[in-house]
Amino acid sequence: MNLTIINLSIPGVFVMGKSIIDGPAGTSRLLLGNEAIARGALEAGVSVASSYPGTPSTEILEALSEIGEKYGIYVEWSTNEKVALEIAIGASMCNVRSIVCMKHVGVNVASDPLMSLGYSGVEGGLVIVTADDPNAHSSQNEQDNRYYGLHSYIPVFEPSNPQEAKDLTQFLFDFSEKYKTAVFLRSTTRLSHTRSKVVFGDIRPVKTKGTFCRNYEKWVLLPVNSRKLHQEAIKRIEKISLTADTIPFNIFIEGDSDVGIIASGVAYEYLREALFLLKIYSKPNILKSALSYPLPLNLVEKLFERSPQKIIVVEELEPIIEFQLRTLADQLGYQGEILGKSIIPRTLELNTYKVLKGLAEAFNIPFKDPVQYYPKINLPPRPPTMCPGCGHRSTYYAAKMAVKRGRVKAVYPNDIGCYTLGYFPPLNMADSSFSMGSSIGIGLGIAKVSDEVVISFIGDSTFFHAGIPAIIDSVYNRTPVIIVVMDNLITAMTGHQPHPGSGVNIRKEKTNLIRIEDIVRAVGVKFVEVVDAYDVKKIIDVVSNAIKYVKENNEPAVIISRRPCALLDVRRKRREGEKIVPYQIDKDRCIKCGLCVDQFGCPAIVREDGTFRILESICTGCGVCSAICPVKAITKVGEDD
Repeated sequence: MNLTIINLSIPGVFVMGKSIIDGPAGTSRLLLGNEAIARGALEAGVSVASSYPGTPSTEILEALSEIGEKYGIYVEWSTNEKVALEIAIGASMCNVRSIVCMKHVGVNVASDPLMSLGYSGVEGGLVIVTADDPNAHSSQNEQDNRYYGLHSYIPVFEPSNPQEAKDLTQFLFDFSEKYKTAVFLRSTTRLSHTRSKVVFGDIRPVKTKGTFCRNYEKWVLLPVNSRKLHQEAIKRIEKISLTADTIPFNIFIEGDSDVGIIASGVAYEYLREALFLLKIYSKPNILKSALSYPLPLNLVEKLFERSPQKIIVVEELEPIIEFQLRTLADQLGYQGEILGKSIIPRTLELNTYKVLKGLAEAFNIPFKDPVQYYPKINLPPRPPTMCPGCGHRSTYYAAKMAVKRGRVKAVYPNDIGCYTLGYFPPLNMADSSFSMGSSIGIGLGIAKVSDEVVISFIGDSTFFHAGIPAIIDSVYNRTPVIIVVMDNLITAMTGHQPHPGSGVNIRKEKTNLIRIEDIVRAVGVKFVEVVDAYDVKKIIDVVSNAIKYVKENNEPAVIISRRPCALLDVRRKRREGEKIVPYQIDKDRCIKCGLCVDQFGCPAIVREDGTFRILESICTGCGVCSAICPVKAITKVGEDD
């Protein structure tokens, strides 16, 4: 099946025809935290920027891509975070500056070279942005990547607002080169997607070319070298801790009480608001530490000296600072009380209310919320759903119908992307969802020990990111699993970034188009079918054949269900003046079976007082509902009977 690759026009963010992060020193702009990080990298003279798209980190690379050509910066969407980090490491080895950006779970993918990087150190400045996601707004977990700093001997910095995010990013490239170490810049969703005024600084010239700095003992991590590098990494971290009081983003605010507070990142902003609202008579000593690992030793000693009664730790998610503080307290003989996660929540996002409540408990002040943070009205739940016209919905529906036709029991391992929303009713097509590419690997395990039919669902971008090794495993170990690749030709859930199967790169240039079917055939899959995601009847037949094939041949089958992302397709049609004809329901023909709502679940179809109608304003005209209606009661608007 041949489908035209959609003409991608990826919108940048512009101000009067220019990128929002471009402009001379002294310019003020309202920037997202992510855009501020991008501006900081630009001011530092970054040469290479790499990433794999993932909320809440995506806007950093998108902002850099808009000005990359002008300043000679190489910018790319990499196939996954491991490759992205390795590209940045390679650039650093040539003594040029690089930045690599990813969401928190992406660091898991990059962790293999990361651990070695902590030993080897760097030449050119290398900043690793980890955009953590407290509250799991768009992620499978809330992991706190400051732990990666402790694990890898790589220092971790946390800006508290967009202006500091810009300034700190610029500073970190010099810091990285001074100490010959990569650095983590940890953001969170709230900071990444907060917009505030940012004042620009000077832009340093970009060093676009370098020469590989050959150093066998540093770059070749054989055991004989690694043992030595491990000791050097520890000494490097200790040196940073001892000199960190000179870092201008670490601030000590002297109070007039015997209580101290240490805070980092956006939690510091919540602390400021909470202290203002609490109106404590005696002001505590405050250490605002932009460096959350290792802690600035001299400033911590000062906090101990001035706060003999107690110290309160305000940080988001895990007790990383609290753990280090307790260790230092034991080493330095601090006798005061240390309060952290006993009063500040360890899960979900912090806010002023939560910090205020914790401080009130610490200071033994009766707590009364002075601000109404949460509405008293009961809002109806609004679970996320796939868009009208999404090819994933029709693919799920057809797969379910095929299983029903075959009267078999099936398990549906799922993956990370728009299609994860197949978890929700009425589709209920996600029995597991762990990490990028895990639907196939987990499916292989289930297929080896269960007689149930395993149908693993994975997206196109995720396939390129992490799906290929598991498919190779399925062929090599002859595992009877059905793999359905949901191909909408784009990385949709993070904002329509291109991938190797899109045919264009981040600069909107045409490039080599890598087809998924060519890869799966090349690794030895014999049953490969490409279908139109809107062709429900065809998909039912193909899935039915696949069920029979894997049972008889004891080997995998791959189905590629392809249809451009509905959002981009609708935008293309509007841009090109193509008319979108919605569908309607003939109330006289409709038998009120509810299949279109109760089993298919398109959000453009609603039930009202026992009858059904289509919301023409959001209908994309895909026609799938018409194809599945048992009495042909759904027709195009204006279509004759």
